[in-house]
Amino acid sequence: MKSVKILGTGCAKCKQLYQLIADYKAEHQLDFELEKVEDIMDIMAYDVMGTPALVIDEKPSFVGLPSKQELAKLLNAN
Repeated sequence: MKSVKILGTGCAKCKQLYQLIADYKAEHQLDFELEKVEDIMDIMAYDVMGTPALVIDEKPSFVGLPSKQELAKLLNAN
């Protein structure tokens, strides 16, 4: 099963990205595990330069807030 993680310490954009992905998942009836990673040491292990960051199957895939089109491309490509 695909794994999708949101890296962030709980900031507004981190919460917005989580909700964006949760809504997209429900709307398109996708089957993947969605998880928040908020511990700073766990976030640092992914070697990302900012948050929120999107990790798909343990691979950092996007930093910031993707558009709906970018999100669709990321979730459907992996």
